[in-house]
Amino acid sequence: MNGHKVENAAAVISYIEAHLNKKLDLDTVANAVCYSKYHLHRMFTNTVGITLHDYIQRRKLTEAAKLLVFSEKPIIEIALTAGYESQQAFTSVFKTMYKQTPFEYRQKEFFYPLQLELTLNKNQTAPDRITREISYAALADITDWMNFITLVIDGFPCLDENSHLEQVKRYMQRRQALIMRDGSAVIGAAAFSCRNGSIDFLAVHPQYRHYGVAEALLDFMMCNLFAGREISITTFREGDKADTGQREEYKRLGFAESELLIEFGYPTQRLTKVSPQSMAYSEPVFSDGAENSAKNARQIQ
Repeated sequence: MNGHKVENAAAVISYIEAHLNKKLDLDTVANAVCYSKYHLHRMFTNTVGITLHDYIQRRKLTEAAKLLVFSEKPIIEIALTAGYESQQAFTSVFKTMYKQTPFEYRQKEFFYPLQLELTLNKNQTAPDRITREISYAALADITDWMNFITLVIDGFPCLDENSHLEQVKRYMQRRQALIMRDGSAVIGAAAFSCRNGSIDFLAVHPQYRHYGVAEALLDFMMCNLFAGREISITTFREGDKADTGQREEYKRLGFAESELLIEFGYPTQRLTKVSPQSMAYSEPVFSDGAENSAKNARQIQ
C-alpha cells in the first residue's frame, strides 16, 4: 500500500513539473490526476512531507529566481509566468520566501533554490521494517550525498552546492559525517564538529521525516560524541514562511532557542541542547566499521 502511495505521489510530481509554466492549484491537479481534492491533499502531504500548495509555490518561485539570475526577462513577465496577476503580488510573496525583492535578488546574481524537483524512493521500506543503520560517511558516499542534497535543499537557504561539496569532503575525511540508508537510498545525513559542539548539517529525506530518522541521528551523536556537552544547531527563525518544518522538529527533539544570527545574509537562529552524561539508548546497527569508530569518536577533532 505504501509503495502505491509513492507511485501516485511521483505521478503528481511529474504532472506538476511538466506544467510549471501553467496555472496549478489543488483543483487543477486533482482534475488532471482524477483524485478528489481531499484525497490528493492527504496523500501528497503524507508522502512528500509538505502540502501540494507549498510544493507548487516553492517550485514556481525557484524557477522564477532562476530566470531572474540567468535571463534578462522583465520582472513583470517572470511574475506572470509564475502565476501571479501582478508584479506587486509576486514581489510580496518572493520577498517573504527569499528575504529580498526580485530586483535585489537579480542584482546579487546568485541563484539558490527554495525547492528542487523531488525524486521519490519507489522502493521505500515500510516504516516498521526500516533498519536504523548508521554509518560514518566516506568519500565513496559523495555522489549519493550530493544527490541527497537536492532532496533536502528546502532546509538550507542560500546553500551553495559547490561550497558544501568541499566542506563535506573535509567532514568525511575527519570522520565527522554520518549517513543512514534505506537500501541504497540515503534517508538521513549529518555533519558535526566535536571541537565546537555543533551540528553543522542535519537533514532527512522528505519521505522519511516521520520515521524517526532525525531522532536516531541525534541520539547517536549525543550518546557517542557529545555526552555531557551543550550542542547547537542553526535553523529558521520563528515564523519564517520558508521553513518546511525543520524548526518545529528541532524544538520537538528538545532544542531550546538561543541567539538570533545572520548566516550568508539570511536570518537564522541558533538552538541549543545539553546532552546527558549517559543515555538509555538502543544501539543502532553499524556498518563499514562504524562500530569501532564510535568507540573512538571522542578523539575526533
